[in-house]
This record gives sequence, structure tokens and C-alpha cells, in this order.
Amino acid sequence: MKNRTIKVEYLARVEGEGALFVKLKGDEVVDVKLKIFEPPRFFEAFLRGRHFSEVPDITARICGICPIAYQMSSIHAIENAFGVKVEGALRALRRLIYCGEWIESHVLHVAMLHAPDFLGYADALQMAKDHPEIVQLALRLKKAGNAIVALLGGREIHPVNVRVGGFYRVPTRRELAPLLEQLKTARDEAATLVRFVGGLEFPDFERDYEFVALRHESEYPFNEGRLVSNQGLDIDISQYDAHFVEEHVEHSNALQSTLKARGAYFVGPLARYNLNFDKLSPLAKSAASAAGLTHTCNNPFKSIIVRAVETLYAFDEAIRIIENYEMPERAAIDLEPQSATGYGCTEAPRGICFHRYKFDEQGLVADAKIVPPTSQNQQTIEQDLRAFVPAHIALDQNELTWRCEQAVRNYDPCISCATHFLRLEIERE
Repeated sequence: MKNRTIKVEYLARVEGEGALFVKLKGDEVVDVKLKIFEPPRFFEAFLRGRHFSEVPDITARICGICPIAYQMSSIHAIENAFGVKVEGALRALRRLIYCGEWIESHVLHVAMLHAPDFLGYADALQMAKDHPEIVQLALRLKKAGNAIVALLGGREIHPVNVRVGGFYRVPTRRELAPLLEQLKTARDEAATLVRFVGGLEFPDFERDYEFVALRHESEYPFNEGRLVSNQGLDIDISQYDAHFVEEHVEHSNALQSTLKARGAYFVGPLARYNLNFDKLSPLAKSAASAAGLTHTCNNPFKSIIVRAVETLYAFDEAIRIIENYEMPERAAIDLEPQSATGYGCTEAPRGICFHRYKFDEQGLVADAKIVPPTSQNQQTIEQDLRAFVPAHIALDQNELTWRCEQAVRNYDPCISCATHFLRLEIERE
């Protein structure tokens, strides 16, 4: 039997540093490993002994792409531990800044990282030569998302204006007015992006996934909700540890998360869409339909459409929040620390981000647990490759390698919450 090996030393357009190994024996896939070899960053250990007020600014540094998700999950966990619930305009502002983060992250992935796969370009710079209008549109959309985070967070990256109980400072209606006009223009352009990605060609590939996402009684989920799945899971987030388990596998420095007794599951935009389609705005639903989606989608390659739909929704929701905004009397509510354990779970752009903290009576962190979205999708990514490769074994090596890389990027993995590279290797026997 002829042995063949394909190596791609560095796969760009993936956030984080890792490698993928696929071993073929004839037409059979005998091994798939998503290798994450970045060293541990020890954020959970850094937090021990810290005062609760320091936690949001520390957790924001976990990721430069989605710092809001880490801030908000930690803040909700702290407030949960101390028996406080933030409502009204302060809650709405939290939802608004989350809109900004989704827009920033989704547009980056859709237009700069993932679209080149479908159009046959090595990167967004090459794509821009033939599709300058799409790249320029994406830059304008991302700039609008940055403007939301900068106004509410104090700066675009690693925002510093978010605190336990609310914000250090809240905007006036006058300060929000220019942003509103920018967002209305961007919303129209976001609809154009949905139509563009809806016209791409997609591999015929579906699997029977267990999708897991937050579900809120009246909103498309950002900050709050119960954890649900399409296979019967329906729990309060405080029950997370009773249903999910993290395991160390030999080939990865990152823990892999699974559902106890059920195994791999799928978090992120496709999971949110399948479990919360009815909570999207009418405009987002209409755009999804025009792009060829129904209320469910099991093709992970079409996640690029779902991300574009969620981007449009985020603009729509941000406009609604600003139009209804009344400046609160106080920027934050006070709270008193106590010895307790608190739980927080929010929807990062890539999926659920779970935090659990144990505090002593002075409000110092005694223990912390943080589960990012990418670790939860790792086993599902490996299973996708096991199913995808045999069905496309006839492709030549370069094309098959390209498709495998694309299958990984379907999940927009943020391997280390930093920008590095991923190495892909396919070995044939």
C-alpha cells in the first residue's frame, strides 16, 4: 500500500496555536487528534486570593477577541455568590456591550478568516483583490462593533469600565446618539454580508449533533438563561458540574469537555441558532430565510451564514437598546461580600463560557473554574473530521487538506485566546 503524508506546517486564520493530525489507512480514518500544545496560562490560579472587585479586569485579559464574555461571566458569578441581580438600564447596557463584542468577533471570522476558504483564497488580502467591496464592508462593520465596546468599556480591547454591580461610568443619551446613526447604517450593510455568504457553495455534510446553548425566556441569549440542548438537557447553570466533565487527553494541553454519559457536544452560533431561532428579531429571521436557512441547520460549514445572521441581529438589538435607553441614576449597585459559591455562564461569540468562584467572608477568591468555548468543541471537531474525510477520500491531497482546515475553522476555535497559528498534518498509510 502506498504511503502518503500531507503536512501543512502553519494554518493561518485560526486564533490560537495548535495542530491537527489525521491518519488514514486506505480509505479508513484510523486516528484524529486536535493537538493543543500551548502551555497552560494559569488564570484560575492567578485569581486565588484576589478581591472580587479585581476579578473582571483579570479575566478580561484571557482573550483580546472576546474579553466581554470573560468579564461578564465572572461578574455574573460574583453577583450570584453575593445574592445580587442587576436589572433595568444597567442590564440593558451589559447587553449592548455584548452586541459590540459579537459584531467585532463575528465579522472578523466571517470576512477575514472563513470566507477565503469558500472562495479559494489563501487569506483575506488575496480575497480583497477580487472582492474589495466585501473586505471594506467588513472593516466598516467591525469598526461599528469596536465603537460600542469603546464607548461602554472605555477602550476597544480589554475594556476597563465594566465592574461588579454595573459600570464605573454610564453614557448619556447624548453620547449614544452619534453611535445610533452609525449602527443604523451598519445594520443595512450587515444584511448585505448575510446575502453574500448565503451565496457561497457548501459541502453536503451533516451530523446528528447535541447542541448546547443558553436559552432565555424572552431574549436571544447573551448573558443569562438556562443551559439546554436539543437532546433533553435543561438545567440551571449551578448544575453545570453535575452534567459536564473536563478530561485531560494525552495529545492536548487543553482539557476536553464532555457531557457525562453522552460525550461530545456542540456550542457556539450553530447551537444558539438551533435552540433559539424563535428569539431572533424579525429582520434576522427574514435575512436567514433569504440566505437559504430554515429554523434548524446541522451543516457546520453553514455556520458562516449563522454568524452573519447573528451579526445582523446584534446590530438590530443594539439599535433597539439605544432607542429605549434611559440613563440610570447610579452607574453601579453596591454589594456586600460573603462566604459563598457563585456561578456565571454567558454566550461568548464561540459558545458558552462557564465560570464558578468560591469566596471567603472577605470576598477573596478561594477557588476558580473557567471553561472556555473552544475546549467544549474539541471532541466535536475531531468527530467531524472522522466523518468528513472518508466521504471525501477521492479528493486529491491538497484539496482534502484544504477541506480539513476549513472544517476546523467552522468552529472559529480560539485555542489560546491569542493570535498564533495551527499546524495541520494528515498521514496516509
